[in-house]
Amino acid sequence: MADDAPIPLCRSADLIDGGLAVPFDVIYGGQTCRAFAIRWQGRPHAYLNRCTHVAMEMDYQEGRFFDDTGRWLLCATHGAAYSPDTGACAGGPCRGGLVRIELSEIEGVVHWHTAWNLRPFTF
Repeated sequence: MADDAPIPLCRSADLIDGGLAVPFDVIYGGQTCRAFAIRWQGRPHAYLNRCTHVAMEMDYQEGRFFDDTGRWLLCATHGAAYSPDTGACAGGPCRGGLVRIELSEIEGVVHWHTAWNLRPFTF
């Protein structure tokens, strides 16, 4: 598979601005990882579901990443906050930003893109 190959993820309508994330599985650096896609200010964004403070999944309930204000992505365990549009650390005990996954949105479908260290999970 070529780097940057688009993989269909979900319908555009499945990502509501500031709403629930769409989870998906990837192989990142040879390890199976959960990832998630969200919509923020009209644009889709995706990241590995791995807090930079402690490498554990961030959502407190499946697909819930936004804090109560709807402004930050929040790790439910230790309170690290990240910017939804860049994945940059915005506060709390983070150690750098989230690992970003490139997305594209074409004709009502959101796709994620492979990279040299990012591949689809297959059974």
